[in-house]
Order: sequence, then C-alpha cells, then structure tokens
Amino acid sequence: MASSPPGALAARACARPPQGGRILRPPGQPHALASGRAEPDEMQHAKDRLLKKPDPAAHRVANSVLGRGKHLSRQSAILLFVLLLWPCMALAQGFSGLGTTADEGFAMPQPGPVFDFPADHGPHPDYRIEWWYITANLTGPDETAYGLQWTLFRSALAPGEAEGWASPQIWFAHAAITTPDRHFATERFARGGIGQAGVEADPFRAWIDEWVLEGPDFDTMRLTANGPDFGYEMQLEAQGPLIFQGEGGFSVKSGEGQASYYYSQPFFAIEGVLHLPEGPVPVRGDAWLDREWSSQPLSERQSGWDWFSLSFDNGEKLMGFQLREGDEAGFTAATCIAPDGSTRAMPDGAFTAQALNTHEVAGRRLPTRWLLSLLDCGVEVTVEALNHDAWMGLSIPYWEGPVTVQGSHTGRGYLEMTGYE
Repeated sequence: MASSPPGALAARACARPPQGGRILRPPGQPHALASGRAEPDEMQHAKDRLLKKPDPAAHRVANSVLGRGKHLSRQSAILLFVLLLWPCMALAQGFSGLGTTADEGFAMPQPGPVFDFPADHGPHPDYRIEWWYITANLTGPDETAYGLQWTLFRSALAPGEAEGWASPQIWFAHAAITTPDRHFATERFARGGIGQAGVEADPFRAWIDEWVLEGPDFDTMRLTANGPDFGYEMQLEAQGPLIFQGEGGFSVKSGEGQASYYYSQPFFAIEGVLHLPEGPVPVRGDAWLDREWSSQPLSERQSGWDWFSLSFDNGEKLMGFQLREGDEAGFTAATCIAPDGSTRAMPDGAFTAQALNTHEVAGRRLPTRWLLSLLDCGVEVTVEALNHDAWMGLSIPYWEGPVTVQGSHTGRGYLEMTGYE
C-alpha cells in the first residue's frame, strides 16, 4: 500500500471536470457574476488556465461561465476561478487541504467544548472545514444488502459569512448507492450566500440544489438525492442519543494536537426507496450521521485515513480510525458505544487496523478486508467490503462503502479510505 502524494492527487482530480457538478449564475446574467469589467489580459490569463486541459467538457464550462469576459469584476472573477478550480487547489495542499496550516483568523477547536443545540447542528463559518455525513446499511425485500451515502461539505476561503456573492463559503456534496455488484456516485458544487446550498439549524435543513436533509428537529428527518442513474428518498428516526467522539466532542487527530469538534448520531432507523436502473427498491436499515468541523484537523505529515463505523448485532457500536503517515499506520482513536449510548473514548494505540488483503480498483490497490482489534472493549473482528469496487471517482477521489463484520462481534457498518495511490 502506498499513500498518494498531494501532487498526484491534485493531478488526478484536475484531469477531468466534476461529475454531476453545477454552477449557478444569477438570473438574467448568462456571463456575468457582478457589475464591472475585468481587464482583458486578466480574463484571458484565467481562462487559459481553465482551458489548458484537453477536455471538451472543461472548454464548455469555461466558455459557458466565463463567456468572452463580459461584465466580470476582478473580485467575482477570482471567486469564480476558485470555485471551478477548488478541488484541484485543495488537493494540491494535502488531502482536501486538511493538513495545511489554517490562515490567520480561522477559529481552532479547543479542549472542553460546550455544545449548544440546536444551534451547533448548523454551520460554523469561522472554521475552515465542516461536514454533515450520513452512511446507511440497508436491506431490500429479498434480503439483498445495500449501502447509501449522503454528505454535505462546507469549505471556507476566509472566516465568517457575507451576503450574496461576497460569501467566502463553498459547498459541495457527494451521494452514492452501493449494491453487491455495482456502485453509483455523483457530486454537486455550489457557492454560499446565494441560496443554492446551506444549512439551517432550527428547524433543521441542509441542502444543495434539490438534494436535502431536513426535519422539524435533528431526530426526525427526510433525505433525498439523485444522480444520472440513481436516487433515493429516505426517512430517518433517531432511536438513541447523540454520541460525542473523543473527549466530550473534542477529537484529537495527531500527536501534534490537531483536532476537530466531532459528534455523531449512530442510532438512526432509516427506510425508504432506492431508485436504481432496474427500478425502485424499498429498503430499511440503520444509519449513522457524523458532524465534524475544524480548521486544521490533520497534521501535515498525515497522508490519508482509514475510518470505520460499525453497528454490532448485540446493539453495541464502534467508531475507529487510523491516520496514516506515508506507508505506516500513525495516530489512532476509537469510541466504544453501548446500546444505551454510553461511551468509552480510547487513546492513541488502543485501536489497531491490519489490512488482510488488497483489491485493485481505479488503477490502485486498496485494502478491502481488515482485522480490527480493540481489546479494551473486547472487540476483535474481520471487516470486509460488501462491494470491493466502491470507489468514489469524483473530484476528490476516495473509497467508501458498506462492510460486513465477523468475529468477536457480528454486524455491519461502513468503511472510508482516503489517500491511496
């Protein structure tokens, strides 16, 4: 196994345009984002950067949005270029930029957080990175297993918020369905400040375009997304309390002290309909929602992670991750979750994840069968992918899919792997 250097990740992400991404322009302005006019050489230089890739889709995007340089102010041009090139820029700075030092002015997580709900279900624009992340293990009428993902990300160019096109917030989202023999994935991109994407805390609503996660509170919600060849409509109902990862929601990610605020709702019951090429499939199962925000959650030395969320048949649950440094396992953390929601946070080194085999997907080899050990909680299990080809071939590529669990405990869950070449 070899972790992917940031430059290689950036090159791969920039080799093609986003799949399913959208760019929304103000009504009545087919080539304009604001009043004013950009200098011709400034426009041409930026446009040349966008058009240097020999991809017809990239040419269409640039010509459609940039046009011939009409009525585009310098500030708006810069914001537009950042939006179009954001995945490449972020990956060039480390995996999604998570290991780079935050610019001055961004807030940093501190130990001993005091959460304020429902407000903290909403966005925290003074922090650089944030997400609302749902994975679900589902079963169809014929007992076929499925997996589902819905994630909304917020990434800030600067701390704070502003109205309209002055907003420094960028939003993007991923959606996926995994079956035993197929994997469907798509993505969306949006600018903040114009209503195309965002999160409201009370009543809760998270959205990008027509994708939505919403409800009267954080316990009862509906979830929708669609792509070119799949979609889903789901209902979620919490059956247990929120779980605070790490020390009361302060989740340390390295020996150098990088950290995030991190809480989860791993007790969702979920049911609804998957829309697949062969038709609709009613499903039900359990879902896990993660909330996390920070400004530099990783160390610059860390190149990727292996993250596991497991639901055992006896009602217990486990969250565990390892953050790799080069080819070696580095910092680890885990939380043992009892059926009643009580938790035990495990320190670095208590949780181990050993790859048992690798599988070739998307031109690289990734471990899709693991031996996990957390002896302090009596856990020693083998975790294996439902579909070894669950590759998210998006602007920011990674592997994510459902897994089965055997050993000291049985059950199912989800695995995410990033930073593999």
